[in-house]
Amino acid sequence: MTAPARPRARRWPWLIALVAVAALAVGAWFAGEYIARGIVERTVRDQVQKQLALPADQQIDVDIPGQILPQLISGTLDEITLSSRDVPLGQLTGDVVVRASGVPIRGDGPATDASASLTLDAAQVQALLATVEDFPASTVTLAEPAIGIETELRLFALTVPVGVGLTPSATAGQLVLTPATFTVAGAQISAQALLDQFGAVGSTVIRDWDVCVAQYLPAGMTLSGVRVEGDHVVADVAIDGGIIHDPALQQKGTCA
Repeated sequence: MTAPARPRARRWPWLIALVAVAALAVGAWFAGEYIARGIVERTVRDQVQKQLALPADQQIDVDIPGQILPQLISGTLDEITLSSRDVPLGQLTGDVVVRASGVPIRGDGPATDASASLTLDAAQVQALLATVEDFPASTVTLAEPAIGIETELRLFALTVPVGVGLTPSATAGQLVLTPATFTVAGAQISAQALLDQFGAVGSTVIRDWDVCVAQYLPAGMTLSGVRVEGDHVVADVAIDGGIIHDPALQQKGTCA
């Protein structure tokens, strides 16, 4: 007589349990990811406000792409971007974006790479240039690719309005404004023609303007490039990766 067939074990409850455990693990991972991201972003924001002495209500956006937990485990943030509008840095105020990569979160090593950009509108450029002696800051206009100013040349009893288009650049960490175009009584003329007509008086507008901005930035940040984009000035800033740990690099710079 043949023995009755043994009932086949039902395995699907075990599969359901396995799926449930996996779902809980995934949920715990994402919960941990959410909590960890909030802590890291808040810590970064607080440190930036403290180091730059920013107002407590200064809005700072922190963006860290990718999952945060693996980066915390490795001890390095792959990439981080900080951005804030109307950041006050002494007489220098503008919209700031900072980008860094390879940022260590343990130890005292430097970031692999870091840079920043500072965007200023016409009013902010005027406020900065108002600190430069004899510069007609109140007349500043911005129109790519130049910073425009209006001044006057006095020759005997005559007062002649002169418009100057200045090309911005960065030299040895300083902002340098170099005359590129000249307009007299609505007509564009060359620098040589200006000198021919006005002599030594004309040389007062054919000159570079050097503007020290180091006093407004941490010592670990150096102006590396400047340009006019549309009706804004955009300044590029190189950042020493050691600034995240070195107090000396975090202090305000000085003008020689």
